[in-house]
Amino acid sequence: MVAALSCLVAAVLAGNGAFGLQRLSGITANKLVGGAPVDLGAALAGDKKTVVVLGTYAADFNAIEYCQRLQHYAPKLRERGYDDFKIVLNAEPAAARALVDALDLDENLEILCDPSGAAGRAFGVSRGWKPDDDEIRITDEFAIPLNAYGKLFGMLLGLGAWATLPAVIGGYVGNPFTPQPWIEDALAQGMRKDRFPGNALDLDASGAVTSNKFKELPGVGSWPRPPLELATLRLQNMVGISLANWDALKPDNLATLTQLGGCVLSDGNGGVAYEWTDPGICAVANFEEILKALDAPAKDDAAVEALAA
Repeated sequence: MVAALSCLVAAVLAGNGAFGLQRLSGITANKLVGGAPVDLGAALAGDKKTVVVLGTYAADFNAIEYCQRLQHYAPKLRERGYDDFKIVLNAEPAAARALVDALDLDENLEILCDPSGAAGRAFGVSRGWKPDDDEIRITDEFAIPLNAYGKLFGMLLGLGAWATLPAVIGGYVGNPFTPQPWIEDALAQGMRKDRFPGNALDLDASGAVTSNKFKELPGVGSWPRPPLELATLRLQNMVGISLANWDALKPDNLATLTQLGGCVLSDGNGGVAYEWTDPGICAVANFEEILKALDAPAKDDAAVEALAA
């Protein structure tokens, strides 16, 4: 009886994971290198543990941070059996290539192009504030025109993207509990590219970090994520990547200007190990939390053990 119930619980939980992947079944994006289409659902449903980031347009904060985070955490994910990393960008190949070059992305991170953002929408990412409206109606006779850039400005204030302001403020405040080592790596890469601001770290002749100025802040420099560190990286990304390369990175499809992103990790058995949709600008998946989730006992194993107890 216990064995039968155990199998039933495991089957139900596995089925829920499989359902999560069905949203991307038959959804394709094209490889930056070679242009071949990739079925995202099939890639996730296979026996290979796979990470798929549903990114945003190439100049966007969220897309840039997802690339920087996955670049840092790929080795730690490999230790947990992941060896297939895909980043979908809502960008034409030229814009995607410009971002890859700006970030010196590892060639083992496979970049896929989806200029329309269809893959992210199929997965269920937020389309942002008032995605289908072109005006804000005040009265029956009066309305304020609203274009894509106006919607994006509203999202920066938290409209349709509630987590934007907490995520931005958190970059200034820091975090005394959870480390984010990817930030220092990304800052160092930006400094090697001569991006402003370029005085957050000291680098040696080889470009390796010798000191981090944020860790020298009195009282709070010992925090796992010191105040101002993430905010400084975001300033570096904005000035040195987004604005400096806007013409090369901007979206051709303005409908993607307000679309947010997400990510999903398969478990190699046809199910989902972790999934996330961004609740705001700068509010992307926390890869430290992803590692904790992957290291936790599997839900089906825990359920089986509870029934058997």
